[in-house]
Amino acid sequence: MARTVRMNGDEAWAVLENAHTGVLTSLRADGWPISLPVWFVALDRRIYVAGPAHTKKFARIRNDPRVSFVVESGARWAELAGVHVTGRAGFVEAGEHLDRVMASLDAKYATFRTPRAEMPSATRANYETRVATIEIVPDERILSWDNARLFSAEQT
Repeated sequence: MARTVRMNGDEAWAVLENAHTGVLTSLRADGWPISLPVWFVALDRRIYVAGPAHTKKFARIRNDPRVSFVVESGARWAELAGVHVTGRAGFVEAGEHLDRVMASLDAKYATFRTPRAEMPSATRANYETRVATIEIVPDERILSWDNARLFSAEQT
């Protein structure tokens, strides 16, 4: 049997759900991609990112909802694992669904955030503003890899 590094859908979503930081790629008006690290949550096979509404990543998404998103882990080649999705992003409006997303983000990152009082005033002002939240709805093209599978005795 041939060895494969590809994960099935459930495995890929488990990697997404457990990853700490993702890389969101959106498109500038001229079509060039811009990739940025972001904190996120994966819920119900969707990916959610929140941040200051005035930032350019959200402006780009308003202009063109096509995005990609990737998470990865592993320091050695034999440990490399990741998931890459493409899809469309839309803004989540106020309501119970947004409340659930924000509670999930808070639970995931509460211990990693810098307390506002410890931030320089300009930094604090940047984050004390209206928040936008996007929902990435992946298309069917989910790419995944787990190089550790190449060394698994079960695949021989």
